[in-house]
Parts: sequence; C-alpha cells; structure tokens
Amino acid sequence: MISPNEKTEKLNRKQPPPVADAVHFDLHLKPYQKYFLDNGVPVYAVDAGAEEVMMLEWVFFAGNSLENKNLLAATTNFLLRNGTSTKTAFQINEHFEYHGAYLNRACYNETATVTLHTLSKHIRELLPVVREILTDSVLPAEELAVYQQNMLQRLKVNLKKNDFVAGRLIDAYLYGEQHPYGKYTHEEDFEKLNREELVDFYDRYYRHGKWVIFAAGKLPSDLAALLNKNFGDLDCQGIEIPEHSSTPSLQKKYRITNDENGVQGAIRMARHFPNRHHPDFTKAQVLNVVLGGYFGSRLMSNIREEKGYTYGIHSYLQNHIEQSAWMISTEAGKDVSEAAIEEVYKEMKILREEPVSEDELMLVRNYMMGSILGDLDGPFQIMARWKNIILNNLSEQYFYETINTIRNITADELQLLAQKYLQPDEFYELVVI
Repeated sequence: MISPNEKTEKLNRKQPPPVADAVHFDLHLKPYQKYFLDNGVPVYAVDAGAEEVMMLEWVFFAGNSLENKNLLAATTNFLLRNGTSTKTAFQINEHFEYHGAYLNRACYNETATVTLHTLSKHIRELLPVVREILTDSVLPAEELAVYQQNMLQRLKVNLKKNDFVAGRLIDAYLYGEQHPYGKYTHEEDFEKLNREELVDFYDRYYRHGKWVIFAAGKLPSDLAALLNKNFGDLDCQGIEIPEHSSTPSLQKKYRITNDENGVQGAIRMARHFPNRHHPDFTKAQVLNVVLGGYFGSRLMSNIREEKGYTYGIHSYLQNHIEQSAWMISTEAGKDVSEAAIEEVYKEMKILREEPVSEDELMLVRNYMMGSILGDLDGPFQIMARWKNIILNNLSEQYFYETINTIRNITADELQLLAQKYLQPDEFYELVVI
C-alpha cells in the first residue's frame, strides 16, 4: 500500500510534466471493417466512440462531372429530401427531427452524398425513410420552383461579393468553364431547369447508379443486417466517370472590376498541380504550410503581420480527385492589392533561393502532426480520413507515407520543390475589385 507521503513524491506538482514534440507521436489510423450487401454495395465501418451516436453516409457517383446540363446534379441532390409518393417534405423533416436526427445532402464534382447523424438507438426507425428517399423521391415541381427562386436570389446577392466572384473565375481560368472543376452557375441556368431532366438524372445515378456506404460511431451489433434489409436489394451498377480534359486560359493576369465603389480586392493566385497519386503531392503539402498553410506561415508573417495589407492570407492544395491546383487566397485594400501580390512572389523567391531553417521546419512538422492528431479525434473524423483515402483510390499506406514525409523531409528537398513549383510564370493572377 502506498502511503500519502509516497503519493506526494510521485505527483510532484512543482515539476511540470515533460512536453513532447508532436512530430514524435506514434499515430495510427484505426482500421475499418468492410463488408458487402447482397447487391455488392461495399460498406466501410468504424465502430468507435464512447457516446451512443453514429453517422451513416451514402456516397453516390452522381456529381456534376456526370451531368450534361448545368445544375442537374446539385438540384437533384438538394430535392431528394423534399417529397416522396407517400410523404411531403414537411413529413420527412418532421420524422427525422422527432428522433433527434439530422439528414443532410451535398453535391461535389465526382460524388453526391446523403448523410445521417443520429442516436444509435433510433437507426431502425430512420433507415426505411432513407430508403424511401433514395428509391421514391418524386422531386416535386412546386419544390423545384421554390428552389429556383431561392437559389437565383442567393446567386444575385453573392455576385455582388468580390470574394465569391474571384472563387468562380479563378477555377474557370485554371480548368476551362466546360470542365466540372471550372464551370459555374449563370442566372439563366436556373430558368432552364426542368423536372423531367432531374427525374432522369435521379433514376440513372441514384436508383440505378454506383454507390458506397460509410458508417462510423457507436454502431449497433446488427447494423450489417439492417443495412442489408433496407438497401441490399437495390440496384447498383458500375458507372464510368468520364475523363475531362482541361482547357486553361492562355491569359494569366486578370483585373476585374465588380464594384465601382469597392474598396477591397479579392486576390487569387493559382497554378496547376498533380493529384494525390503524384510523388510530389505530400512533400508539397509541407512546403505549402511553410508558405501559407497556417497562422505562422511566411505569407501571414509578411503580408498580415509586417505589411498589414490583409487580415488573413492562406495557401492550399485543392482537394480534387482528378486534377488539383495550388491556390493562394486573400482579400486586401484595392490600393495595396498589387503590392500584396508582389510580396507573395518575394516569399516564393526566398523559398527558391534559401533553405528553410531547422527551427521553422520543426515548427511546421509539429503543426502538421498535431493537425493530423486532431483529425483522428473521434470516429467521424477517422472515417472522414478513410473516406478521402478510399474515394481517391489510395491505400492505407498513403496515410503512413504522409506521416513519414512530414517527419523526414529536408530543407534541401523543400528548396528543390520551391524551385520546381513556385515559379511566378506558372501562376494565374486575379484581382476582383
């Protein structure tokens, strides 16, 4: 038995506990369970967490890369929850709210999702209604009319915002407006929508398309049987995602006036970059953090802290499956927008000519490792990491290769990457005032 004095000696509160650098953390990605429904639909499940909550996500290959008319994919996805042959939109929403659950949907470039968050004990009452939505949604004409009106009004408001306009245009310059990553919505696109085309898209890519299921949280022991009962007899056909060739703009410098009385410019600088399968991708993520990927980055220290041109500036690699781009984004006073761009190029030049110090590199390593640790805090976050790996056709090894790169990349390697990719002639420039 330990005496009180011995306990005091073991817990010496005058001595602070040792602080370990995050770079030394031994991080592991909790494995998923994979099984198939009777129709061949794969289910990826992470059973973890202390609370009786869970998440189910149905991922359909029904993104805007598959539409032959602008807005078909996004509108179909939005209207899924707005009525079936037996339930109105109000009745569907009331059913989920009664059980304290939340059903959301979202549309992306290659995929579209339906996501359910619920207490684990209510999953049996909710799955039949999700099935009804996925097999019997009628996409009501009156709901479409409301959607068109609301979204058109929202677009008109957003078009007055320089930041919104800049985000649309820079992607169009990079990929071409006909590419799924580059196209954007025009006012007349809402007027051209018709219910028959939406029903056809729904039938082809939801009722008879390709889809997978992701599950995470405190999962019921009979979840596999419940999913098979409700969804195992549905159609699931292979869909070939078409390849799209980008048609980037030949011009690389743009200055757009969106508001004659505007006092602030939305700045975008971007260049093409390979996707996650390229060996430089994970290394470039480290270089990106040094440049503009966190609050202590070069761009923040210079353009925000020293020059005071902006409240914030950041850079990132776009999270696309097919192609990617290296993007720098900020807003600055219109009288200093050009100066801010010049400072970005100065920081690129320094990275090309001078190796990153070991102290700064260690700071970036710790930041990135800490961010990954935060991303693994809970079953939903773990599944989000897996989903990103699976949908990008990567393996578990990609996660550990990323950690190894963060830990071991050298200043010389970063300098070579900067010389390869941080070349001003490769970057598109856009300022919207």
